[in-house]
Formats: sequence, C-alpha cells, structure tokens
Amino acid sequence: MKEIANTLPQMSGDLFVTDGGIETTLIFDYGLDLPLFAAFPLLATEEGREALRRYYRSHASVAAAHGTGFVFESATWRASPDWAKKLDVDPEELATLNRRSVSLMADLQDEFPGLRSVLSGCIGPRGDGYVPGEIMSPEEAEAYHAVQIGAFALTSADLVTAITINNTPEAIGIVRAAQGHGMPVVISFTVETDGRLPTGQSLGAAIEEVDARTDYGPAYFMLNCAHPDHFFETLRAGGDWRNRICGIRANASRLSHAELDEAEELDDGNPVETGRDYAELKTFMPQLVVLGGCCGTDHRHIEQVCLAAKGSVASEARLMRSEPA
Repeated sequence: MKEIANTLPQMSGDLFVTDGGIETTLIFDYGLDLPLFAAFPLLATEEGREALRRYYRSHASVAAAHGTGFVFESATWRASPDWAKKLDVDPEELATLNRRSVSLMADLQDEFPGLRSVLSGCIGPRGDGYVPGEIMSPEEAEAYHAVQIGAFALTSADLVTAITINNTPEAIGIVRAAQGHGMPVVISFTVETDGRLPTGQSLGAAIEEVDARTDYGPAYFMLNCAHPDHFFETLRAGGDWRNRICGIRANASRLSHAELDEAEELDDGNPVETGRDYAELKTFMPQLVVLGGCCGTDHRHIEQVCLAAKGSVASEARLMRSEPA
C-alpha cells in the first residue's frame, strides 16, 4: 500500500491545488437546491452535470493558468448508502452515479491536456460531518465505506479521499476498505475551533492512531472544513505527526461548525487573506502540496492560494540560496 501511495503525482513535491467549497458554491452562487447538502444527485441529469462541469472548469482553469497541478475531487461526498437511502436513490443507481462522477472528471481532464492532474473519488462520513454521533467500530466503517470505494475501484480514479472525517474508528475503517480494494487513500480530518476533532481527541493523537492501526495506510492526511485560525497553533506546535499532513482545504469563514449549520447567508471571507494564511502555513509546513478550499471558498480563493503559495515557495528558495554554505 505504501508503495502505491508514493507513486501519486502530488507526492512529487510540486504544488497541486483542488477545488473550493463545492456545495456552498452550487447553492449560493449557482442557485441550485441540494437536499441534505448532497451534490451527487446532480450527476443524474444533463443539466446537473453541466453545472458540475462549469464548477470544475472554473477551478481547473486557475490551476492551468498558474502552472500548478490539479486534483479533480468528485462530487460524491454524500454518495454513500445511508445518505442515498434518505434521498431515495437505490443501490444500483448509487453505484452508477459514483462511477459517473469519475467519468465526468476524466472528460474534463481531456479538456485540459497540458494540466498535470489526478482523479480522486471523494467520500464523506456516514453521519454528520460536524457531529460524531454514534461512532462505528473500524470493522463497521470498513464494511460501510467499502460499498462506495468498491465503485471507485472500477473506474479510472487514482485514489480516494475521505473528507470531513471526525473520529478515528471511521478513519481506520475507511483506510482498511481502500487497502482491500488496492486504492491509495487520503484521510482529511475536520477540527473544531480549538484544533481538536469533534470527539475531543487531539489532531496529533488521531493521526498517530490511524497510522498505528493501518500500518501507515494513508498516503497522507489533510485538514478541511475549519478556518486556519482554528488549527494554526495546533500545527505550529505539532510533533512528528505534523509531517503526515500534506493538504489543507480550509473554510473562508471563521464561524464554528455550529454557527455554520445555522447560517442562512454565505460567509465567503476574504480570498486574499485565505492566500496569505496558506502561505504562512507553508513557511513551517513545506510538505503541504495539495491546497484547496471548503465552505465559502470558490475559484477566487484558489487563485489567491496559487499566487500566495507560489510566492512562499519562491521566498523559501531565495532564502536557501542566500544562506552560507
């Protein structure tokens, strides 16, 4: 598994960006209705697929313009059995939509032939991304998520990425399910305003636990759906576990998860500030190679991330050249 993971293009050290907050963009900017905050039903209609193409093109174009790589992350965060049942999507249609999500991105990949890119099958938590609720055992999580991961394994997806994971047993199950299907996997944890997982576990302890119980199964870890202010000090003070974090998809908003749940208007923050936050993170975490956004972010934020992160890399290179041998 570790050999497979190390072949991922984004692990070469070059900067890759990905998209922003797909659900918030589709709802607030595109005016689309997403029941249960699920974007995957859009894959069932040509109108929905065209909205997704428009969304991904806006982000991939930024990457192409700035010479970075790009991670096409499928619109399938809630395309798993429990959520599908609530949306009246039967298992056969669910598998079809998961596979179609990758086909759509593969077609977009062909539209950007000069863009170095990878295709990621996105999976989300079985329950609420913000509230752990009834926590599954790793064995239960493995069986549950193997359904969606199995669908991705039959496609051209390069890896699977689990987004807004809020507890370690579920993360462990996801990694084992991916290992069972021979797919590289990324675990992206979400944290509260104190930098801890919603369960109260510290971020470092969560990463160390998942690594220990999966033989370092994840290709790398990420953080998403929290503002940099919420995890900056946790990362700055981090130990060796911090080196396992290679990606960030932060919120534009400083609101807590509870406040975001109640928000009726989009808080899109300040794109320039988002870029600066990422550049600052890269000053002490140079291994951050996958940068994107989450709630409230869009292609404007990703463009600022490109500008700031590339500037940070250039500044580091100049500093290294100026240091005495």
